[in-house]
Parts: sequence; structure tokens; C-alpha cells
Amino acid sequence: MNTLGLEQRVVVITGASSGFGKGAALAFADHGAWPVIAARRSELLDELAGECLQRCGHALAVPTDVSRREDVEQLLQATLAEFGRVDVWINNAGVGAIGPFERVPLDVHARVIETNLLGTLYGSYLAYRQFLAQRHGILINIASELGAHTVPYYASYVAAKHGVVGLGESLQQELVHRDSGSVHVCTVLPTAHDTPFFDHAANYTGHEVAAPQPLHEPQKVIDCLLRLAADPEDESIVGYDGVVKILMKRWAPAIADRYAAHSMHKTQIEKPPPAPDSPGAVSAPTPAGVDIEAGRRRARL
Repeated sequence: MNTLGLEQRVVVITGASSGFGKGAALAFADHGAWPVIAARRSELLDELAGECLQRCGHALAVPTDVSRREDVEQLLQATLAEFGRVDVWINNAGVGAIGPFERVPLDVHARVIETNLLGTLYGSYLAYRQFLAQRHGILINIASELGAHTVPYYASYVAAKHGVVGLGESLQQELVHRDSGSVHVCTVLPTAHDTPFFDHAANYTGHEVAAPQPLHEPQKVIDCLLRLAADPEDESIVGYDGVVKILMKRWAPAIADRYAAHSMHKTQIEKPPPAPDSPGAVSAPTPAGVDIEAGRRRARL
């Protein structure tokens, strides 16, 4: 039984061709919401839109590269043309680059920032202004636990996610003294989950990509997004280990830094077998990784 009250809510979701975004689109459709799905892989969006239509009767697919401001503007305009409003906007699209800072090409670092931070900024700006005009709306930005602590070999990803967390906190502070109606800004900080993120990440470690452990099921983040759309809150950390790491960074930063430096070097550089460099899906889409889950958890069971 649907008890979340999401029926006929217009929900924009970026990065919807796989992972959290795909799972969220289907979950919102199951709850009677109307998903507007955006990603670079248009053929996957069309398939997903068809699935959503069967579940809720309304869906819209808008091919979008969030690093392009004009694409995000078109996403908003297409949504308003189809539905006349936006109720929830989820900035989920993201890419990663793994490797020693100096080995990752500078243009790859820049692309990570453009997608993860500027893409979130563009979506937040457009959605926030629309929500203020409507006097209602929920903005949900998916950051990462790495927006509140740090690890080596993910430098540009960490930098971008710190920016996403800061953006959310600043907007929340602006809303305190503003008569904005029912406008909310939420930030989600997932720890490592078994999505195709690691299939899409650029890899310049010289070794095979090793997903951090523990690796959680994506449904936990999807459930969090549904909950926030029904009952928004400022910040949600998804994954018990993320809570521990963030608390360690706040209360014992020297210990947390040494632990991250040693553990990530061991798991990302020392242990995995050699592998060639790969640009992943940072600059262009890849056919790899089209599902909600990547299957790494099952492979370890």
C-alpha cells in the first residue's frame, strides 16, 4: 500500500540511466509519482521511460549532460512544458576518477568537477528558483560520505563532493530567514554502494578498480530518496560506516587521515592486479554498467 503520498508528484532525476537514478525512477513510479529522467545515454532513458509509463502512466525522458548548462536549462523547460511544475528535483548524476593526483589527466579532473559540482550547481540553481516561484519544492543533492571526510586517490571527486555538501548547507541557511513557503534543500551522503559507479570511473591507479568495503545495496539510498521526498530533512548519511568515518574525521582527524591513507593505499594500489589506464565514462558515455546494481556484492558472497 502506498503510504508516502507521492502520487502525481513531478520528480526530476539526473543520472537516471543506471544505479541510484534508475532505481529511484522506478521506485517513484511505483508510488504513483511522475518521473522526469535525465542522463547522457538516451537509448537507456527511452527504455526506462517505457517501464515507468507502465507503472504510473506518466514519464518523460530528456537526454541531458549536466556539465552543460544549456542541457540542464532544457531539462527544466521540458519538464515545465510537459507538467507545468516540478515538485522534487534530484541531482544524482556523477562520475569519478581514481588514481594518484598527478597521474590523472587534468582534463579528467576538470570533467569530474564539471559534472559533479557544476552539474549540481546548475540543477540546484534552476530548481531552487522554480521552487521559490512556486513556493514549494524539494531539492535533493546526492553528495557522498566523501563530502564530509577524505581519502587519497579520489582527489577531484572528494573536492566536488565537499562542494556539494557546502552548497546544501549554505542554501539551508538562506532558507532560515526567508518566507519561501514549503521549499526544502536536502543533502544525501551515501557511503560505497554496489552501483555501476566503479564500472564508469576513470582509472589511473595502474591496477584494477577495487570497490571499498563494506559495499551496501543501492536500495538503501533509493529508500532514502523516497523518504526525503515525503518528509524532507537537511542531511542523511546512508551507510553505518559512513557515520563512523565522518565522526572520526570530526573528532580525531589525525587518526582518521592516517587510517584513510594506509587503508586506501593498500586496497587501491598494493593489492589489486595490474590493469591499463582507462578514461571510464567521465568524458563520454560507456555501454558498461546499465543496471541498478553492479553485482559486486553477490560476487563476494
